[in-house]
Amino acid sequence: MTDQELADLRQSYSQRTLSEADVQPTPVPQFRAWLDEALAAHLDEPTAMTVSTVGPDGQPSARVVLLKGLPDDATFLFYTNYDSRKGQELAAQPRAALTFFWPGLERQVRVEGRIEKAPETMSTEYFQSRPRGSQVGAWASPQSQPIADRETLEAREHEVESQFAGQDPLPRPPHWGGYLLRPTRVEFWQGRPSRLHDRIVYEQAGDTWRLSRLAP
Repeated sequence: MTDQELADLRQSYSQRTLSEADVQPTPVPQFRAWLDEALAAHLDEPTAMTVSTVGPDGQPSARVVLLKGLPDDATFLFYTNYDSRKGQELAAQPRAALTFFWPGLERQVRVEGRIEKAPETMSTEYFQSRPRGSQVGAWASPQSQPIADRETLEAREHEVESQFAGQDPLPRPPHWGGYLLRPTRVEFWQGRPSRLHDRIVYEQAGDTWRLSRLAP
């Protein structure tokens, strides 16, 4: 495909509208309503989100993980290896951004906020509810670290299987657990024709939320 062919790829969005009258007073319940619609529409991976962090040199990095909860209608929950690149960056700078994109509904949601580790009991309960293979993988993989080859990783997997033979569920690794993002800014984006999209943003103002519309 040529650059011009790439440049000519576009789609007009016209399924829905979004107005201030359509949304709830606080952002997480509004997100839950949109997530429920994404689930009802049977979209592929509706809980997939891009998690963006920043390194000590100011270099941003992003990756896709899965949302695993909305505790208390106040936070966004996901799990990972604390020693991974994202974990190290979050330890140094406990702020992050999340982006959800649901092309089937012509929608995206952008979330910014503060990061804190989830309670250990929450992380352990979720870890031990995962399939055994995923539990083994969390012990076996030194996430984000260089490894010699695929065989090295598979050898580590076999070692963990042997170490925990007959044990089910496995204990949660100390380097693995949850993060809670407590939002300070959440934008709801609804595609519209002529790229004149609807953008409604919530911004935290003390104990309340300020609602405004942004130009597309």
